[in-house]
Amino acid sequence: MSLDPDHDYALELGLDEPDDLASLASKLRSQLGLSSVPAIEVRKRSIDARRGRIRFHLVVGTPSSERLGGAPLRDVTGPPVVIVGGGPAGLFCAYELARRGIAAIVVDRGKPVQARRRDLKGLTQHGVVDPDSNYCFGEGGAGTYSDGKLYTRSHKRGDVRDVIEVLAVHGAPDSILTDARPHIGSNKLPKVITALREDLERVGSEVRFGSRVVEIIAHDRRAVGVRLASGDEIIGRAVVVATGHSARDVHGILVRAGVRLEAKPFAMGVRVEHPQPLIDGIQYGRAAGHPKLPAAAYRLAYTPSDGRGAFSFCMCPGGWIVPAATEPDGVVVNGMSLSRRDSPYANSGLVVSIELADLGGRDGVELQRTLERAAALAGGGQLRAPATRVTDFIARRASSTVPATSYEPGLAACDVGEVLDATGLPLAARLREALGAFDRQLRGFVTSEAVLVGVESRTSSRGAVSMRRRCWLCGRHRQRGARRDPRRARDHVISGPRR
Repeated sequence: MSLDPDHDYALELGLDEPDDLASLASKLRSQLGLSSVPAIEVRKRSIDARRGRIRFHLVVGTPSSERLGGAPLRDVTGPPVVIVGGGPAGLFCAYELARRGIAAIVVDRGKPVQARRRDLKGLTQHGVVDPDSNYCFGEGGAGTYSDGKLYTRSHKRGDVRDVIEVLAVHGAPDSILTDARPHIGSNKLPKVITALREDLERVGSEVRFGSRVVEIIAHDRRAVGVRLASGDEIIGRAVVVATGHSARDVHGILVRAGVRLEAKPFAMGVRVEHPQPLIDGIQYGRAAGHPKLPAAAYRLAYTPSDGRGAFSFCMCPGGWIVPAATEPDGVVVNGMSLSRRDSPYANSGLVVSIELADLGGRDGVELQRTLERAAALAGGGQLRAPATRVTDFIARRASSTVPATSYEPGLAACDVGEVLDATGLPLAARLREALGAFDRQLRGFVTSEAVLVGVESRTSSRGAVSMRRRCWLCGRHRQRGARRDPRRARDHVISGPRR
């Protein structure tokens, strides 16, 4: 009996069982009652730590003969598609176009990864924000220097496997092909992103840095190019806006171009930091510290009594909190980790949903700015972040001291609840209720060793392109009766003339 090449075979291993391919093949042979099995490969690997019993779940099968990385790039020809934004969406848009032989020019306001690194040093060590080069703007976007997690809560986002394979063939570790929660790391991602960009340039597409767009150019009521802050114009066959959640000036550019925008729900809150050994102990129990176990992660969600969801976001085991501000008068934090995830700290966003009814007609971007400026004021300058021990926060009091932290600009002990309340929304009350639930989910989560660091305000875009009526730029209609998912409308294709 031979193995079906299209079939997945599940194996379960104990913590101390061998996991080399020969041992896995022997275990599969015994499980299937076969005298022998052909060569196998690991297709998926995950950890089950429920009920204090650590098990590894593996999916194995016969090696695939398919080409890794999907369709190859082709030499590009013809008028280019102009792509605004050199983050993951923009780069993969250019990559997919190059697979079809279509030229692209990617314009980004920031810098290449190496030059960008110097500006990040200015952020972390000197508290200096360059509005065009920071943790959000530059080659690869926010993801380049903020962790590189490759999983999503949504299962309707297209071929995720293709994205992972493209990253792997450009230098990401092979483990991302099998890990259930793949992760590259902020120390390895820059080289991966550079290799991807160089591959695009090799076939004739372009990536232009230091190119901030100030206007969309339209001919005969069709978008065909962009005007840069330098005064230069780039004309092509279509425009793709893929600027992510922090390029706030793009909202105005789209409105002036005639694009209808509408508010959408988003989330804001803080980042919580624990000692990593504490999280390991909660998740792994007595097995914590075993050499086969990675830094433990968690995922939390709760709906407070007023119906607004509270949840963990972008959890970084063995990670660091970093300054993610893009404007000099605000403080924003984010999380990242290196490939080894060997920092002594664990951090995660803890955020509360903000629905349209909460805004009461207010502008979501201005609400963000209000929170970020309140955080800067409480922090005292130089990008120091306001911080409160979790136990003090629940007791509605300021902290006089805070634990050691991974956040290099430093923390200012205060009452983060007052910072959150500067929005005029009950964010602090919602978060206090949620923390009680989180401690019931993970016993020991609420502790004086944990600190809340403000603020986590850039979870997603605050606005979406309205598809309620025909857009004069692309000529598309919203499909009658279709539900619009604002989370999928962050990036908008503005079509050019048809060929």
